Amino acid sequence: MSVKLLFGEETYLLETKLKKLKKSFGELIKGINYIQIDDTNVSELISDIETPAFGYEKKLIIARNTGLFKKAKKTAKGQELALINLSKKIAEYIEENHTLIEDAVELIFVEEEAEKNELYKAIEKYGEVQEFPLLKLPGLIENIQKICAAYKVKIDTASAKYFVESCGTSMQDLINEIRKLIEYVGQGGVITNKEIDLLANKQMDSVIFDLTDNLGKKDTKTAMDVLNNLIYQKEPIQKILITLYNHFKKLYIVKVAEENRKDLATAMNLKPNQLFLTTKYKNQARYFSKKEIENIMEEFINLDANYKVGLIDINVGLETILCRYCS
Repeated sequence: MSVKLLFGEETYLLETKLKKLKKSFGELIKGINYIQIDDTNVSELISDIETPAFGYEKKLIIARNTGLFKKAKKTAKGQELALINLSKKIAEYIEENHTLIEDAVELIFVEEEAEKNELYKAIEKYGEVQEFPLLKLPGLIENIQKICAAYKVKIDTASAKYFVESCGTSMQDLINEIRKLIEYVGQGGVITNKEIDLLANKQMDSVIFDLTDNLGKKDTKTAMDVLNNLIYQKEPIQKILITLYNHFKKLYIVKVAEENRKDLATAMNLKPNQLFLTTKYKNQARYFSKKEIENIMEEFINLDANYKVGLIDINVGLETILCRYCS
């Protein structure tokens, strides 16, 4: 299939697929048998398809983030209208010349998102459409274990799950972190939670989960250690305050959703690959009453206001609030 559309939020897997397609194509000479198209030169696409790849049997054209797959609007004007018309023109061209394209060109569209417009349907009919949605927890765990196995390193399902919870759901971020751990334990080694805690760069949200767990367990020392470690790592104190506020806001949403028997994932507006977080939020919300969460959020708001007018040091104020709810 000479016409392809690759799109989706899981950019690592998408780019891996694209690299394989480029490698299988063979030698690439930019401007001769390899053409790159984007939103600045997309109007030249049909001309590029029709220009021979001098000295080569076929030409590879990669059209990236062109804007051609946006949904048509009745109110579209100017540049937006021109792009919609161009998209329709290219769809018609593929319909009428798919045999020519098959013989002379490998045409790959790469987009972050794609609406099912006329161009999408033309590619679906005469080529291949592949979506790369964000992986859910089982898929992330499976990929992490496959990467480790390729380097003869073991990581069990529980540790792989902990790794994802700590480092996020972006495959590119996870791969960057797992490479460090693989190198650290070496061939034949085993990655456990201990190595993850020692070496992995945990996402702020994961660290805030840890901090809040310690607040709920009334473990003042560990809660302060987590906070001080964030500050030591040069995380801006304002960012820590905002993240804590947003975290407790989610705990509050959990309380309200449970009271009204609403679906937690919907209430919290979680993406499909974040659904595993519902259990974590639900369990953590049990440490606090609804009133306590309201009070903590109000104290965070007051601290922010008083800090901005110079009435209190933000570090001291944040530590005071956290200690109060640990006691």
